[in-house]
Amino acid sequence: MPEGQPAQQGNHPMNSETAADAGADATDLAFVYMTAASRADAARIGRALVEERLAACVNILDGMTSIYRWQGAVEESAEAVLIAKTRRALFDRLAARVRELHGYEVPCILELPLGRGNPAYVDWLREGTG
Repeated sequence: MPEGQPAQQGNHPMNSETAADAGADATDLAFVYMTAASRADAARIGRALVEERLAACVNILDGMTSIYRWQGAVEESAEAVLIAKTRRALFDRLAARVRELHGYEVPCILELPLGRGNPAYVDWLREGTG
């Protein structure tokens, strides 16, 4: 689901009656933070994850600058960030798939467990990975 866009009529998860409820338990869900060398690489990886139902949604944030130490030298690179929204039970499969698709020798793939969230959105994330 594109974020930052207005809710539309129909089956959009934000149109649910439960959207106004207090936060729902989301401890079975996670964000997976990843980086890629380019927006095109990030889009290719993100699309595969969603098509294979390993993630319900992948956000891509282009234009990030990374400063890091690699093989003894301080490097600086332009990268794209991916944030996949998934079930924690799918993390191992998702990480393995990203390693298959990724061009980096040591790709950044970090699971960030969730606590609570908008009930309708939490349900939608579960449906998108079920």
